[in-house]
This record gives sequence, C-alpha cells and structure tokens, in this order.
Amino acid sequence: MEMPDILEEDLTEIINGVEVLTHLPICGTLERDLDLTEIINGEVVVGPSPFSKHQGIVFNLADIIRRHVKSNQALGKVYLSPLDVIFEEGINRVQPDILYIRKENIAIIQDWIRGVPDMVCEIVSPWSYGRDTEIKKALYEKYRVPEYWIVLPELQTIQILTIENDNYISHSFAAETGTVTSKVIEGLQVNINDVFEG
Repeated sequence: MEMPDILEEDLTEIINGVEVLTHLPICGTLERDLDLTEIINGEVVVGPSPFSKHQGIVFNLADIIRRHVKSNQALGKVYLSPLDVIFEEGINRVQPDILYIRKENIAIIQDWIRGVPDMVCEIVSPWSYGRDTEIKKALYEKYRVPEYWIVLPELQTIQILTIENDNYISHSFAAETGTVTSKVIEGLQVNINDVFEG
C-alpha cells in the first residue's frame, strides 16, 4: 500500500544541537478529515472553532441525551461535532453540534453519517445565527430530518422543531427556565437550566 504524500516538508528542527521532531506529518486525507468545513447547497462554508461557552453547552446537552438514551435500552447513538453528515456528496455535507440516530436507522453510520439522522441540534453562535436558524433549518427540512433543536445561548432558549407535512413546526420551547420534550427520543425531557449551567 502506497503512503499518501506528506504535506509538511520540514518536520524537524535543530535545537541545542539536537534534531527534534517539531511537526507531526499531516497526510492530505487526514488534513481534510479534521477540519470544520461544511458544504451547503454546493458552497464550501468554513466556520471558526467554537468558544468555550458553546462547547460547555454542547457537552451538557449531549451528556443529558446520552445518559437518557443509554438508560432506556440503548435507544440509539448520540454523536458530537465534528462529524460529517452527508446528505448528498459534494452538495450538502454538514456538521451539526449534536446528532442522534435511532437504532433502527443505524445503517447510516459508516465512515461518516451517510443519510438522514433522526435528530440534529445546533448551538447558535452570534456569527452563525442566520446560517443555523434559516439556511440549515431549510436544509434539514429539505431532507426531512425528523427533529431539529435550535439552542440560543445568549437568550437561554431551546426550541425543538418537528416535521409535519414537509415543514417544521414548533414542538417544544423553553426560555430561561422550564423543560423541553423530544418527540423523536422517546421519554426525553430536558430541564434547560441543566443545559446552560456553568
């Protein structure tokens, strides 16, 4: 098997007379697989890495969902970004912050996710507001993702949308306090204070 070309040419430096490895070799394939690039309607979109507050919310919410799924006879699988969801290769390839796949739909879990997850969630950053609440909402609606969670940290709100007659409708909503419920993840209720804490 032939090794791919290494992109980094100078991997070592001489420090105090000793040759030291200062760069890990990154292969072309590996470099592409570790980025935050999405393709939306055929356009390449690159976003910045998220802030710590964003990641704290992602982990809080994913942990709540994962514990519920695991304690209820392993209802399915929960994944975090970065993991590509490929709706159509080269046309629509996105990285939702959190996604859930029912065990009945497990065949779409391959190298990446190749197909329609049962739930996707975006934690909205100030720079991604329009993309997450309009562009990605329309994209998820187009592919009939059964449930879309939109989390707004600045307002401390969670809205859960579900597909009805090819369009999203609001299924559950809470602001600052209260609980949201999932239609797709059986029995899941989330106290939003647990999502936005610390």
